[in-house]
Amino acid sequence: MKVIKLFPVLLLFVLSACSSVSVYSDFDKGVDFSQYKTYAFHRKGIDRVQISEMDKKRILQAIDLELGKKGMAKSENPDLLINIFTKEREQVDVNQYNMGWGYGWRGGWNPYLWGGQNFVSTSTEGTLYIDLIDSKRKELIWEGEGVGYLTQNRSEKDARINEFVAKILAQYPPKK
Repeated sequence: MKVIKLFPVLLLFVLSACSSVSVYSDFDKGVDFSQYKTYAFHRKGIDRVQISEMDKKRILQAIDLELGKKGMAKSENPDLLINIFTKEREQVDVNQYNMGWGYGWRGGWNPYLWGGQNFVSTSTEGTLYIDLIDSKRKELIWEGEGVGYLTQNRSEKDARINEFVAKILAQYPPKK
């Protein structure tokens, strides 16, 4: 009976362990983050990011949404400047099966297993960095990083970018 009651808890842990975006953050421990109420995007930095304009727009909209949830507002005279940076890495996996070793049906060598199959798959791992810069001091005060696999499927791209940004900004403001 206890096993049945523990199953939903176990399922929750398994699902949370399968999170598709890993996040990290770092911050200046001497900064009082409660003073920051407004932000603007650091256009010079964002313009240098080498991704499509549509993806930049998706990322900036997701940042607007998440910071709005935290009670922050865009401003012409901001407390924070927000910059982003991205990088990607192509992952190639080659798996070989049944390459001629092992025993057959009667305990002997099996010639039918020789010359097995190769399976090649590729995926793209992307990293999104979000930097928060104190606009008066011109110093980096917080940085967040999200690492996960990207999709080229247009219908899933918005959700994927929103997931990256939400998980990164969930760590802002930092808890000391």
